[in-house]
Amino acid sequence: MLNNRKIVGIVAIAICVLAWTSELTDLVYVCPYCRAQRTIIGIFGLSLLLPNPRSWINLYLASTVAAFGFFVGAFQHFEGWKKIMFGKFEWGEVWFINPWLLSGCALFIISGLLLLIWASPDTLKPLSVT
Repeated sequence: MLNNRKIVGIVAIAICVLAWTSELTDLVYVCPYCRAQRTIIGIFGLSLLLPNPRSWINLYLASTVAAFGFFVGAFQHFEGWKKIMFGKFEWGEVWFINPWLLSGCALFIISGLLLLIWASPDTLKPLSVT
């Protein structure tokens, strides 16, 4: 997976663009949680395309953005669990755009992208002291 970092970045950007396109063309409803999550996935995709994703500023920004994404995704996901616990959960007519399912997928994608950013090899060459 580390060798295919740029491909994963392009796929993440494609997911972001497709998700935004589906909302802007009114194929799905407007959801502020989903907007935050898809934007974070796109930012991580761009981050993976950087020449050195392990630079300290990129690691800091990615970690900070991920913390926000985890909070938003977890909040939305546990709202679904609350509905399940109270017997009010419904899949809906189109089950694959259920917020509970999509927020779980977003949490999975965000955590995977963050781990990939942190696991990427540092491409900066150390200074040689001679």
